[in-house]
Amino acid sequence: MGRLRWLSTSADTQGDGRPLCEAAYLCMKLVQILLPVRDNHGRKFKPILYAKIHKQLVKRFGGLTAHTRSPARGLWNSEGSTKRDDMIILEVMTKRFDRAWWKRFRATLEKAFRQEEIVVRAHNITQL
Repeated sequence: MGRLRWLSTSADTQGDGRPLCEAAYLCMKLVQILLPVRDNHGRKFKPILYAKIHKQLVKRFGGLTAHTRSPARGLWNSEGSTKRDDMIILEVMTKRFDRAWWKRFRATLEKAFRQEEIVVRAHNITQL
């Protein structure tokens, strides 16, 4: 086994000073991308749009998990009524997290899907 390198930033601790990950080489980010299934007029997006995104992410990160068979359902209140959106969730695991790249990528997705906002979120994970 390689040398252990402890994380030292307060954002990467459990609150009591202990690191979230036992060793830096085990620590990763899980990035989740929530993509809409339909546009704002209820029309499904073309499969080629998702295929291009899949290809780009696999090329950059070496893999991708796409939750496409049972889209997630998002609900929220807006202007006195409940709105609904079905989403596909993409997941990428990476040891190197470039926040600026992800912000640019999110902006590209928002344009491609004609959305005010696409949710892209990153979680600290420990690879077991």
